[in-house]
Amino acid sequence: MTVLEDIITGVREDLHERRLRVGDTAIRARAQAAAPARDAYTALGGHHDSSQRDQRLRVISEVKRRSPSKGALADIPEPAELARQYRDGGASAISVLTEQRRFGGSLADFDAVRAAVDTPLLRKDFTVDPYQIHEARAHGADLVLLIVAALEDHELSAFLDLTHDLGMNALVETHTSGEVERALRVGARIIGVNVRNLKTLDVDRGNFARLVGDIPDSAVIVAESGIRTSEDVALYGSHGADAVLVGEALVKDHDPISALRSFIDAGSAAKPPRGR
Repeated sequence: MTVLEDIITGVREDLHERRLRVGDTAIRARAQAAAPARDAYTALGGHHDSSQRDQRLRVISEVKRRSPSKGALADIPEPAELARQYRDGGASAISVLTEQRRFGGSLADFDAVRAAVDTPLLRKDFTVDPYQIHEARAHGADLVLLIVAALEDHELSAFLDLTHDLGMNALVETHTSGEVERALRVGARIIGVNVRNLKTLDVDRGNFARLVGDIPDSAVIVAESGIRTSEDVALYGSHGADAVLVGEALVKDHDPISALRSFIDAGSAAKPPRGR
């Protein structure tokens, strides 16, 4: 069993327990009653006219306690306070891990962050069931994560449609050229390129440069994983990333506001002119 398969097994078991507490009908009703989702596509630099998009690199800052590859990262006693620091540092969106077994996250963390900031929020989990999409909206999420490697084509298409029907956007995560093609085929507007192999957890930053050319300029392109320094952000920016998703480097930094600002400055300075 790969790491991804093992994580998804646990996700399904935990989802079953939540479903027993709040059934499908109830979670759909809560999703429909939630306040409208924020426009994460625009917040991350998206525009219907790609020529009107600016050169600023955006950062999705992550509230992340643990990871399968590194173990414990940070205690984070007050996720709301960390989120406020991310907001003050200029984060365009904030990602909150809600997967518990491998990442130590929870919907309680998400709720605390949602109550603290008005920044668009990504519910970061392994989406394998429509219930989770309704659940994300019910808790005030503006973005959900759809991992192409974890979904069949019909699931990817249906989940993306449901996400849009609920007024949210999806970060559609890819790792290979074939996955990029699948993401584009279903109409993904925000495409992540994760340079971490979810089967082995190895990081290959060069994978971003290899895949970014397959993604049209109309999409928002997010670089994921392998970010430790401003130089790493600048590298992704130079290859055309519109945004980067950063967790470990920020949760371990004692001054996340300054670190975040330096990432934004470095990535923006390195970005090439529009029209990749």
